[in-house]
Amino acid sequence: MIVVSCFDHSTNMVKPWAEAGYTCYCVDIQHPLGENKEGNIIKVGADIKTWMPPEGEIAFASFFPPCTHLAVSGARWFKGKGLFALSESIEMFAHAVRLAELMGAPYMIENPVSVVSTHWRKPDYKFDPCDYGDPYTKKTCLWVGNGFVMPQTNPVAPELGSMMHKLPPSEDRANLRSETPMGFARAVFEANRQ
Repeated sequence: MIVVSCFDHSTNMVKPWAEAGYTCYCVDIQHPLGENKEGNIIKVGADIKTWMPPEGEIAFASFFPPCTHLAVSGARWFKGKGLFALSESIEMFAHAVRLAELMGAPYMIENPVSVVSTHWRKPDYKFDPCDYGDPYTKKTCLWVGNGFVMPQTNPVAPELGSMMHKLPPSEDRANLRSETPMGFARAVFEANRQ
């Protein structure tokens, strides 16, 4: 059985699946070109616009398209970013939708509260990491399909608050801000494994 996770640099989303024996493809342009296997996780360095899923039965798919030019938390900078930044981000989201529908497996597409709701449709679900055991907040939206099951919550107090905007400037700040919380990754696995 195969799991695909696109725009996935951290590989957090697939770790529970890989531990359970699934072959997991994590596609991200930041990975080295080609396929690099680490246990049951195959890091694929490719552009999502031209990459095609592997042959075989796909059990689950997740997508984390870049949100830099979509998230309403950065709305005050939209005008200065220009139309090309918006159109490129919408295009990446559209490629996620295309691949999700092509694979036919249960899927989720993740983004923070963003303009996707305006340009496409409202999300199916919203959550904070503290709803699944990680003690911080970061309002996150999911667009889902093909039988995706939203896991039951297991809330904890958000002792760390909204820590994402407190991260200091660094080269890997964007990657750190976009890492999938492990509590949510495990909960999605438990709710959607076959």
